[in-house]
Amino acid sequence: MLNQLTDSLNFHATALTLRSERQRLIASNIANADTPGYTARDFNFSDALSQATGRSSSAQTPLAGGARLQMTASQGGHMGLNGVSGQAAGARPELNYASAAQTNLDNNTVDMDRERASFADNTVRYEATLRFINGQVRTLNTAITGQ
Repeated sequence: MLNQLTDSLNFHATALTLRSERQRLIASNIANADTPGYTARDFNFSDALSQATGRSSSAQTPLAGGARLQMTASQGGHMGLNGVSGQAAGARPELNYASAAQTNLDNNTVDMDRERASFADNTVRYEATLRFINGQVRTLNTAITGQ
């Protein structure tokens, strides 16, 4: 019983951590909107959450295009994804580069409309995750105190 409560809180804590990391990336993209040659970065939240929690995604079938080759390291010092060592590669989401929506002269791929929409969406989802955690803690507190 205690494991189920802990797993649920850990799941939401992991989601909150990934949401804050995504918020940081989007803010970095917005801050570099005028930097020549800057390539916007982001990650797929659902893939990162399933990877971080050890749960497999149901959409990863060969027919759905979800099959991916995984990098393996025969020694701990080998480099993994995004320049992270092979041992710590599972702790961080796989970052992707955003493709340019429109061609521009300075080769900057930041689309401010997309970034603003992503920022607002991620903010709402971050707050929803906080509300889930708050609701679970409130429910636990009510159960403990018996009120």
